[in-house]
Amino acid sequence: MTAAATAPDPLQADRALVAAVLDGAPGAFERLVREYQGLCWHVIDRMVRHPDDTRELCQEAFLRVHQALHQYRGESALKSWIAQVAYSVAKRHLEKKRIPIAEVAGEGDGLSLLDRVDDGFDLESATSDEEAVALLHAAIERLPPLQRTLLTLYHLEELPIGEISRITGLAEGTIKSHLFRSRKQLRGLLEPSLGVFAA
Repeated sequence: MTAAATAPDPLQADRALVAAVLDGAPGAFERLVREYQGLCWHVIDRMVRHPDDTRELCQEAFLRVHQALHQYRGESALKSWIAQVAYSVAKRHLEKKRIPIAEVAGEGDGLSLLDRVDDGFDLESATSDEEAVALLHAAIERLPPLQRTLLTLYHLEELPIGEISRITGLAEGTIKSHLFRSRKQLRGLLEPSLGVFAA
């Protein structure tokens, strides 16, 4: 037996959980919901920003997960697959309400700290006190739904751009562009209060 054959497969636990749910094992689906309800809430709440709607849409997302779980092939993380379902439920909700999920930011020049965010950068640690962190979160709330969601997946869920691309169906370049524009918008919202974000 080779070393590769004995190395634990990171997707093995996901496949085992899905198999247990599909086999009707007692408590298996409840375990899946417990494990991924935080992720589901994060994705949907960042899109819709209404607690009652978020609760209802999370239930709808898990209903869809249950109905479509046989389609999960185990080729990518279950986390990404569930996030994709949640994103699609939230997106459809916003489309039904005719709420635009993204907007194109105006052109700006100069680079700020926020514009230079890249992999491994901790957005919150760039703001040193509680008031600054509160202002940052308030500014994020004022972004369009898609940009809020992409920032959440990238910075809070710490998903790589490739995974976010699979979840949202957006090209990696589009995601990077949205993240860049989001940081530019955040800079505009934060600079009046926080001189630290000036270029």
